[in-house]
Amino acid sequence: MTARILGALACALALAAPAAAQSPIVIKFSHVVTTDTPKGQGAERFKQLAEERTKGAVKVEIYPNSTLYKDKEEVEMLQLGAVQMLAPSTSKFGPLGVKEFEAFDLPYIFPNEQVLRRVQDGPIGQGLFKKLESKGIKGLGYWDNGFKILTANKPMHAPEDVKGLKFRIQSSKVLEAQFKQLGALPQVLAFSELYQALQTGVVDGQENPPSNVTTQKINEVQKHATLTYHGYIGYAVIVNKGFWDGLPADIRTTLEGAMKDATAYEHEIADKQNEKALADIRATGKTEVYTPTEAENAAWRKALAPVQREMASRVGKDLVAALNKEAEAAPNN
Repeated sequence: MTARILGALACALALAAPAAAQSPIVIKFSHVVTTDTPKGQGAERFKQLAEERTKGAVKVEIYPNSTLYKDKEEVEMLQLGAVQMLAPSTSKFGPLGVKEFEAFDLPYIFPNEQVLRRVQDGPIGQGLFKKLESKGIKGLGYWDNGFKILTANKPMHAPEDVKGLKFRIQSSKVLEAQFKQLGALPQVLAFSELYQALQTGVVDGQENPPSNVTTQKINEVQKHATLTYHGYIGYAVIVNKGFWDGLPADIRTTLEGAMKDATAYEHEIADKQNEKALADIRATGKTEVYTPTEAENAAWRKALAPVQREMASRVGKDLVAALNKEAEAAPNN
């Protein structure tokens, strides 16, 4: 009897072992925007490449549009291991004590995409990722949303036009300082709450790249848009460090390659979608789109220049100096 039981157990274990080995590694990837945004499309491409290249050894579950966590909760949930991967805006790391990421929020700090990419891919961007590791977070790549425009229910041709208006911002001291410098009233709100807040008058205006304006239907509740392109919104694709370090080395290498290719795809999508979104905003006729003149652009830059000096002590004077050095080295700048 004992021999038969042992034999049956041995058979069961032999059958169970391959099944266990075949169980995929699950990566829960949560984000707060819709699937048709640049971030959403980047996440979908990463899922496709990761699952194909690991031959099903990895399964990526994507939870878009705040279906799993809102932007106020998601980083903490990543640290706790409730979710493995996120792509939060770089503004989200200030509350963690990594205030240097808020340098990405400084107005007019990046004169063009070439400078931005050099910063992200070079020692500056990779050095910022290193600062996250003590928080249990590993940085995998930088994704784009794009350069921001302003929307409100009144024309904004000059900096003084936003004075007294309530603007929704992400949780960033730099963005708070930016709008206070203009005499506006910044209010931190979750991205998922923005449409209703604009619709009901809780806030008067907001800043986002065109693709976020259309995918969240912000243009349906805002009568005016000004193409200031005063700041940048980008994302840091991050993963729970303990989870990442625990992956088999070959799987980790494959996922790094998938992330690199998904990042290149996301950058391309961001450019195309922002161009299309701006055309769509114009086509609907609900929002009047205004392009500032050279003199007006100069006025916006002058009005916001003090923010860089004011926030240098928060994000790091050496970092701001390094970013300005990159900008000055840019061709045709």
